[in-house]
Amino acid sequence: MQWFKAFIAGFVATLVFHQGMFGLLYLAGVIPVPPFNLTQVPPLGVPQVVSLAFFGGLWGIALWALIRDRTRVAYWGGAVLFGALAPTAVAMLVVFPLKGQNVEMATWIGGLILNASWGLGVAVVMSLLGGKGKTINDF
Repeated sequence: MQWFKAFIAGFVATLVFHQGMFGLLYLAGVIPVPPFNLTQVPPLGVPQVVSLAFFGGLWGIALWALIRDRTRVAYWGGAVLFGALAPTAVAMLVVFPLKGQNVEMATWIGGLILNASWGLGVAVVMSLLGGKGKTINDF
């Protein structure tokens, strides 16, 4: 059940924390496109934001495997650090080149910020879902 909760946490963190930060950066004029992209993506034709949230759920499982037994600083800090580094590195070094998209310093910085907020979101949602005794008070 913990792994299912981790998937849900990653999915929800994508929609709330990642896309929330995306929205703030968009409103600040840092990102030129709005959050919650509903453009359909292959092969299933689901909205891009749903596809992103699905992969956020998978990443949530990986993150939970790393932080589930950690306490306080290691739990919260590990979630933010893993969130910032792992998904960003995979996106910039694998996904973007496969899609023919440019990777620049601004893209890296944006990815680190967005994915760090996602990692924090996973930790928050897991604490709210009762993940291994972690509570929001352990922040």
